Amino acid sequence: MASVRDLLGLAGPLADRVADFQPREEQQALAEAVEQALADGENLIAEAGTGTGKTFAYLLPALRARGRVIISTGTRTLQDQLFHKDLPVVRDALDMPVRVALLKGRGNYLCRYRMEHAEFDPRFDRREAARDLQQIRQWAAMTRSGDVSELAAVPADRPIWGRATSTVDNCLGQDCPDYGDCFLMEARKRAQEADVVVVNHHLLMADMALKEGGHGEVLPAADAYILDEAHQLPEVAAQFFGVSVSARQFMDLLRDVTAEDLREAGDEPELAGIVADLRKAVLDFRLCLGERPTRAAWASVENRPQVVQGVQELVDGLAAMHVLLERMAERGKGLEACNRRCAALSAELQAFLAPVETEAVPWFETHSQSFILRLTPLDVGRPLQAQMQRHPGAWVFTSATLSVAGGFEHFRRRLGLAEETRHVRLESPFDYANNAVLYVPRGLPEPNAPDYNRAFLEQAWPLVKASGGRAFLLFTSYRALHAAADWLRERCDYPLLVQGQASQRQLLDRFRDLGNAVLLGTASFWEGVDVKGEALSLVCIDRLPFASPADPVNEARIAHLRRNDGNPFRDFQLPQAVIALRQGVGRLIRDHTDRGVLMIGDPRLLGRSYGRRFLDSLPPMARTRDAAIVASFLQRPASRPSSE
Repeated sequence: MASVRDLLGLAGPLADRVADFQPREEQQALAEAVEQALADGENLIAEAGTGTGKTFAYLLPALRARGRVIISTGTRTLQDQLFHKDLPVVRDALDMPVRVALLKGRGNYLCRYRMEHAEFDPRFDRREAARDLQQIRQWAAMTRSGDVSELAAVPADRPIWGRATSTVDNCLGQDCPDYGDCFLMEARKRAQEADVVVVNHHLLMADMALKEGGHGEVLPAADAYILDEAHQLPEVAAQFFGVSVSARQFMDLLRDVTAEDLREAGDEPELAGIVADLRKAVLDFRLCLGERPTRAAWASVENRPQVVQGVQELVDGLAAMHVLLERMAERGKGLEACNRRCAALSAELQAFLAPVETEAVPWFETHSQSFILRLTPLDVGRPLQAQMQRHPGAWVFTSATLSVAGGFEHFRRRLGLAEETRHVRLESPFDYANNAVLYVPRGLPEPNAPDYNRAFLEQAWPLVKASGGRAFLLFTSYRALHAAADWLRERCDYPLLVQGQASQRQLLDRFRDLGNAVLLGTASFWEGVDVKGEALSLVCIDRLPFASPADPVNEARIAHLRRNDGNPFRDFQLPQAVIALRQGVGRLIRDHTDRGVLMIGDPRLLGRSYGRRFLDSLPPMARTRDAAIVASFLQRPASRPSSE
C-alpha cells in the first residue's frame, strides 16, 4: 500500500484530480502524524499553518483507517464543503469503497409532521410565511435528504423554518405519524452505517452532553475522532455542558400547546388564560432585565424585587401549565409531548436558579425582545475528558491556530489534555517573508484614549488609498466599527461594505466581485473568511483582541483562576487574545500568489513586554514602521520592503 506521503506527492492520485496541485512537505508531514495517531489510537494536537492543505492531510488517513472515523468541523458551511467537495475527491483518488455520511443537527432537516401542521399556528397570518410554506411543500416532494440548505428560495433564517423543523423539545419521536419517513432518522441511520461521518462541533458537543446526562446516543460509536477548527472547541463545549433557558423556549411551547389544542378540538376553557398569563410573564420578565440588550452576571440582578417577582411568575406559570397539560395529555401525542416539554423547561429553570455545579457561572443576555439565562461551566475539560474516556480511540485536534508563541499549554489546559499528548506544529508553506508586511504605525495613542479611533483611521486611510481599496478593516467592537463607517463614508471613494448591511456571504461575494471594496467587520469576519487573489491586499486591525474582562463568563473565569492561584492575564486573557489575533491575521494571505500588508494599530504590540508573545506567534513577515515603505509595497508588487 502506498504511503500517505506518496499519495500526496507529485506522482500521487490527487495530483491529477486537484487543480494547481503542488506537493507540500508540511501537508505530507501532517498526514503522516494523523495516520500514526489513528493507527496507535493516541491523541494528537496538530497545528497546520494557512495553506498547509490540512483537509486532504487528515482525509487520506481517515479513509484508509480501519474502523469508523467521525470528522467534526467548526461550521455547517465547512461541513458541507468537506462532504460535498473534498471527500469525493479523496475517495475517488483512493478508489476505495468507503461509506460516508453527512449528519447535522435536527434543526437542519425538514420535519414533515410540523410542516403539515404549520398553519395551525395561531400567528400564521403573514403572506410571506404562506409563500415560504408553499415552496417548502413543493420541495418536500422532491428532496431526498430534507436538508434545509438545499432550498435556496427559503433561506435558513426565515421564521417559517421554526415551524417546519423540529427541536429536541417538540419532536414526537417514535410516536410521530411520519416517523417512518423522517429525514432526520434517515440521516442518523446512514451515519450509523457509515465508515466516515462528517458532523460539526455543535452536534458533536450536543451529543456528548446528551450522553453525559444518560440519554440516548445520536452519533455512532467511533474508533477515531478528527476535530478540525479545534480552537473553537472550548467555547462550543461550554455552551452544551451548561444550562440555558430562553424566551424562545417559552414562546415555542406556548405556540405548540395552542396549536395542539386546536388540532384536538380545543375545548379546554382554562388553557387560553394560562397561556396568556405565561406569555405575559415572559414579556414582563424580559422588561425587568433592562431595556437595552446586555450580557451580565445573574448576581447583578437576581435580588432586584422586580426580577424576583418575574422569576416567581415564570415558575408559577409553568407549574399551572404542567397541571393542566397532565390532564390534557391523554388526548393526543402532541399534547403529551408538550407536557413533557413543560416539565423539562421547569427543571432547566430550577437548575439555573439553584445550580448543583459550583464551578459554573450563572449569567444572562438580552436582545430587543428576548432573553437567555445561561449556566456556563468554567472548566469544560472535565466533562470532555469523561466523554473521551467513554469513547477510547484516537482524538486528533487540528487548526491553524492552536499554539501561543509555539507552545500548546493553553489549548491543552482548556481541554484537559495530558501534558504528554502528542503534538506537531507545521508552519505555513506560504512565503510570508517576501509576500507580506507587518506595519505598526508610529505615534498612535493608547487604545483607551478618546481620540484613538480617529487616529487609527487617519493612519489606515492612506494605505487604503495606496492599495486601491481591496481592504479589510477589522475591529474589536461594534462601536468602533460604526464610528469607522461614519468616518469613511465622508471620504471613501471605494465601495464601502459594512457588517450588518447584508449576510456575511453576501458581503463577501460582493467584495470579491467588486475587486476594489473596503469591508468593515467585527468578530465574525476574523475567522473562517477566505478571499484569495487581488481583491484583498490590506488587512487593518484596530486593537489587540483582548476579551472584555467585564463579560460575565470572562469575569468568572478570571476570579476562578485567582482562587486557584493562577495568573488570569498570563494563563487566560493573553493566550486567548493571541489566538484571536492569529485568526484575524490569517485573512490576509490565502494562496501562494497572494501578497499584502497587515496593519496593527495597537501601540501595545511594541510598547508592552507581552507584545513579544503576539509577535512570536505571527508568521515570519517583514516588519516596518514606515508608512512610505508600506505604500510603495502596495503600489509596486514586485518590490520588497526592508525590515525595521
